Amino acid sequence: MSVDTTVKASRLDAARELHSPRFTRPPTPLASWLVHTGAAVLWCLLFAQAFVLKGVFAWGTGVAYVAYDTVLLAFVFWQAQRLMRPDPDETSADAGPDVAAVRLTLGVVVAAHNEAAALPVTLRALMAGRRVPDVIVIADDGSRDGTFALLTGEYGLTDPGEGGLSAPSLRYPNLQWLRVPHGGKARALNAALVDIDTDIVMTVDADTLLDGEACAAMHEAFARRPGLVAATGVLTPVCGRTASARVLQLFQTYEYIRNFISRFAWMRADGLLLISGAFACFRREAVLAVGGFDPACLVEDYELIHRLRRYSTTHGLGWEVRVVGGAQAITDAPGTLRSFLRQRRRWFAGFLQTQYWYRDMVGNGRYGNLGRWMLPVKAFDTLQPIYGLTAFALLVTFVCEGHVGVLLPVSGIILGKIGIDLGFHLWSVHAYRRWTGHRAGTSFGWALVAAVLEPFSFQLMRHTGAALGWGHFLTGRQRWGVQVRRGILSGERGTEVSRDL
Repeated sequence: MSVDTTVKASRLDAARELHSPRFTRPPTPLASWLVHTGAAVLWCLLFAQAFVLKGVFAWGTGVAYVAYDTVLLAFVFWQAQRLMRPDPDETSADAGPDVAAVRLTLGVVVAAHNEAAALPVTLRALMAGRRVPDVIVIADDGSRDGTFALLTGEYGLTDPGEGGLSAPSLRYPNLQWLRVPHGGKARALNAALVDIDTDIVMTVDADTLLDGEACAAMHEAFARRPGLVAATGVLTPVCGRTASARVLQLFQTYEYIRNFISRFAWMRADGLLLISGAFACFRREAVLAVGGFDPACLVEDYELIHRLRRYSTTHGLGWEVRVVGGAQAITDAPGTLRSFLRQRRRWFAGFLQTQYWYRDMVGNGRYGNLGRWMLPVKAFDTLQPIYGLTAFALLVTFVCEGHVGVLLPVSGIILGKIGIDLGFHLWSVHAYRRWTGHRAGTSFGWALVAAVLEPFSFQLMRHTGAALGWGHFLTGRQRWGVQVRRGILSGERGTEVSRDL
């Protein structure tokens, strides 16, 4: 590693220490204490009702869970109505500079650890787009598979040595290879950030295939909006060809559709925090200003958005975070129950970690709708899986003990909620198609099937993974095992590839 690169990396670390509450530890305001403890106290009271009350109030935990979820669906439906009109990502009031007059350089960083089987597929998609990136850096995170042979052989790159950045490939002039010791995705991304020199930087997982318009759509979004510092594309999951993978892909497809529509809704309310690290784009100078990605966080992309929003408010910059409907990709998703639970365990533990670090922003009106609404919602979300699993356990208990007086009204609530979910599922599919133009895999029939089955299957799986995340957060565990790739390679090769999480 060159002296200049080392100095830049040190400055990045210093900026992170300066702007991350993980280091500064600001006091927790009263509003945050009330929101967080209120969610826990409410659960205790509602759970206690099961032992002293009769009728529907004995299932108070379930009623609260259903009511909370329904309110959120109503909010998303209200905010996302814009999707039903032309050009939902922009309005005349949003008009910024002429896109054709703004030329931003675009870099892509592909952080890869033992991804030799997936890299050719990912790079082929990047090279084939309408807007080919100016620079593509393979941030090789200490790979020990065939990555070395692949990059030197098939792509004509010269070995830069550990810590070095190679010269551009003679075969692919925009392709470079950065070798770093194995230290995780965040460290690999940071190493690339200080070496790359473009206006905007996309981070793309090695198991994510970009649509031909994805890079162009991201470039146009940043060119149009000077205040845009982070954006997420729209992802579609692929899980593989086994029976379990097909079932999980069914549920995850409609989960992703709802999630991205929800992100659009929160973006409209200026409360978007969640982007997808598998496919995201950043204004490089903004990310460098706040210290890059935090290697200590389990969900480095999610935590970075908090830090960017905090920095923007502190310095009065008015930075934006958006979801770009025209930037689409498919990404590998878990195809087995074990890998699914492992993924959700990590995601939720990282979510809890970030919520704890940024607890001073919860209920803080200084941060606008983000502090007043989004972060309090996230505070309640920390206990949502506990509410959900408790409600299910109580329901099973009532069935086993034959509490007809409880089961009849509860059945009415559950049927009503399934009806609401059915309607929301169908509307979501329609809105998603209007927004993205993407119809493959978005059948209304399968959406109905998913809506009916999800409360007693996939939803419980998600909550179980989240409950495991609570355990890992409380114990401070950082090791997550191995993720097996079956999705994006199933149509390309009959090979499986794995990497450390």
